[in-house]
Amino acid sequence: MNSSGFFSPQSWSSIQQHLGPAARPTLIALAAALLLTPLAALLARRLGFVSKPSRERDIHVRPVPYLGGLAVYLAFSLSVLVFATHDRTHLGLTALIFLIDDAREMPAWIKLLLQATIALVAMLGFGASFRIDFIGIPGHQVVELGWLALPVTLFWILGMENTVNLLDGVDGLAGGVVAIVALILLVAAAGRSHQPDVLILAGALAGACLGFLVFNFHPASIFMGDSGAYSMGLALALISVLGVAKDAVAFALAVPILALAVPILDTGLAIFRRRRAGLSIAHPDSRHIHHHLLDFGLTQPEICVVFYSATAILGSAGLMVLGHKRILSIAIVLMVVAVSTLLGERLQGVRWRLAASLFHGLLDSDSTS
Repeated sequence: MNSSGFFSPQSWSSIQQHLGPAARPTLIALAAALLLTPLAALLARRLGFVSKPSRERDIHVRPVPYLGGLAVYLAFSLSVLVFATHDRTHLGLTALIFLIDDAREMPAWIKLLLQATIALVAMLGFGASFRIDFIGIPGHQVVELGWLALPVTLFWILGMENTVNLLDGVDGLAGGVVAIVALILLVAAAGRSHQPDVLILAGALAGACLGFLVFNFHPASIFMGDSGAYSMGLALALISVLGVAKDAVAFALAVPILALAVPILDTGLAIFRRRRAGLSIAHPDSRHIHHHLLDFGLTQPEICVVFYSATAILGSAGLMVLGHKRILSIAIVLMVVAVSTLLGERLQGVRWRLAASLFHGLLDSDSTS
């Protein structure tokens, strides 16, 4: 390739300049999570925060501590406190989610009320920083939301939190997907002078999740717990509101929506399925996409590869809206080749049964636990 090509020194210099500010926060959060997660596991065992396989939807076969979300939060916070000098309010907001007690089974409506309260504190207590005030649409520079900003942002935050929580059903799945989405938001903020803290926040979240993933990947020695899943979802929601939601580029919000398209689809189907059966939308079941993939013979690591690849591919497609085209087109091709090679033979024998299950089994109102 010539000197003006993608792999030229000038191109790499530009990448380093744009992404460089995120390097140290990412590494610090990664190191902190590697140190704190084993300590969180010890603490969880001492305090009795241990998940025992006692429900139909549980797929682990031995007791596993579940205070991993605390380790992720502390690692993320440490990195942000060191590097994000302009805005640290999100740390307090994310910490509030730990009011949701993992040690007791709280009613779903109380959890939702706590989540909504935290979202309202973010939107009303910190000005326009944590509000989606406009949406970029082709043919228009921006469309101001006006009074709709509050309900739209509330829906966005609650949706992110509960999507990540419902995703947390396979070892390493939620943590890995959150890390990938955080990296996608990091790339989206690269080169935008008005979003320096988004680079730090996204890098810190990605690093903390990757450090936690070392212990959470199958076979997991620690789970994140509901509070961990909610806090990761809240962090993603706030970072995306600070980042792509402040970008006037048309369809900028498509970046996180596409990246989380599969979990969002799964969440929507779960809500529809439960309401169709006359159940609460919070009623647990074992009919999520990852459960179907398990039923069709995929292992937990293989399911993670499917979700990770889908997240990265769809997120990269979303980033093309913001002008990241050459590097992302190459990345998409490489990821498609990788997942096809790794899972092609395994999926070949079950693809028709899987398609039938997604269209029929997911909407089966009688399949609940």
